[in-house]
Amino acid sequence: MRHMKFILLIIAFLFSIQSFAQVDTTAALPDSNTVIVHKDARLDQLVKKQATINEVSTREGRKTDKGFRLMIISTNNREEALAAKTKVYTYFRELKAYLWYQSPYFRVKAGNFKDRKDAEAYQKRMSTYFPKGVFVIPDIIEVKSDKGLDDEDDDIDP
Repeated sequence: MRHMKFILLIIAFLFSIQSFAQVDTTAALPDSNTVIVHKDARLDQLVKKQATINEVSTREGRKTDKGFRLMIISTNNREEALAAKTKVYTYFRELKAYLWYQSPYFRVKAGNFKDRKDAEAYQKRMSTYFPKGVFVIPDIIEVKSDKGLDDEDDDIDP
């Protein structure tokens, strides 16, 4: 019985060695280092367009300057702050709203005003929607970059 187990073990070992053997399939291919890529010419245009978009949207593309924003709300209730931000987007779509958290307060600010008079004009309009008060505060604002996307590259030929 021992001899039978020993013989079966040797046969299993021989089969396992054979299963780990590697076959060189690259020798059968005459030119295995060549890869042929077929691509659509429109891909180059798309890559160029995406590179331009990325450049404009990076931090270097965004400039900041001293200006004014409107302080809409300062509260320790997150839901109240989110509701105020939603209200800004609902009634004043042209303004960008910012939700800041500085423990323990949530603050909602709106707008990027270079001039205080522009901010005060919005302050008067917003006071009807925010009865607790809207305040003009000095802040670092985002200034739109003069650099833009070329309209001539918008059309990609099919």
